[in-house]
Amino acid sequence: MSLDADLIVDRRRMRRKLTFWRIVAFGLIILAIVGVATLGSRRFGLTGVSPYIARVTISGLIRDDRDRVEALERLGKSKMARAVIIHVDSPGGTTAGSEQLFDALSQLRDKKPMVIVVDGLAASGGYITAIAGDHIIAQQTSLVGSIGVLFQFPNVSDLLDKIGVKVESIKSTPLKAAPDGFEPTSPEARAAINAIIQDSYAWFKDLVQSRRHLNDDQLAAIDDGRVFTGHQGIDNKLVDELGDERTALAWLGKEKGVDVGLPVRDYQLHDRFSDLPFLHAAAVATLNAMGLSGLASQLGRWNTIAAIDGFNLDGLLALWHPASAN
Repeated sequence: MSLDADLIVDRRRMRRKLTFWRIVAFGLIILAIVGVATLGSRRFGLTGVSPYIARVTISGLIRDDRDRVEALERLGKSKMARAVIIHVDSPGGTTAGSEQLFDALSQLRDKKPMVIVVDGLAASGGYITAIAGDHIIAQQTSLVGSIGVLFQFPNVSDLLDKIGVKVESIKSTPLKAAPDGFEPTSPEARAAINAIIQDSYAWFKDLVQSRRHLNDDQLAAIDDGRVFTGHQGIDNKLVDELGDERTALAWLGKEKGVDVGLPVRDYQLHDRFSDLPFLHAAAVATLNAMGLSGLASQLGRWNTIAAIDGFNLDGLLALWHPASAN
């Protein structure tokens, strides 16, 4: 019995040591990944140690993002960044997030020569982003415009009636939390929401008219929510020139006196490792390999929750939504 007890104690001691060294190994692997990525970023000149032209990419859904604003502020203060090329490929997002991004880019424009390149799509909030620049370049088949504001909500009142479910609520006033989707939308609630939409729509139109120097007739021709190709955008003054990044460089050289021989380097709007899936995947794989599957599972669950939260949009939308165009 004493021998068996000693064996059990020894095994537990060895298991604790093994767990300790697994954790140490995991830490070293993560540090190695970070070190390689950091060296790679320096290798490709992403640290801004010599003069360069910054390439900033705005893609996907646009929402409130304080980190992005602070990154653009840092870029504006950089002595090494001689100019900025903003690449836009976005269907839009929330009106508040689009306004925040527009303001941040406008401040950057006041400090650095800046040009906009529409890669594929600059619609709604994406177009608000584009007009922050003084010069907009798009490809012939790029889509631009979609000047309008959207408010959507599901109404399941008919479904609840069919299955015999009634949702009751006690409100301080009839318009509190209206519309709620559980009862038919009242005319008063619809009018209140419409007033919000029209106010935001007027702000959007005024912004476009001011930034693109349009008269009332020119604005009326493009403010009905449609998207236009880049080629059509030239005639409608939504776009200044057709082309790509090379066209943008030529414009910076001719109009802003920028040395176009400078390297063009990607400027990260977020922490270099915050959105890198390989780092997360490597961490999970390493934890599993070391037998720490429980911790790997927790890391995977956290990442899933963060991803879901990233697509949570609140408020009015300045968003191109072709599925509801009918």
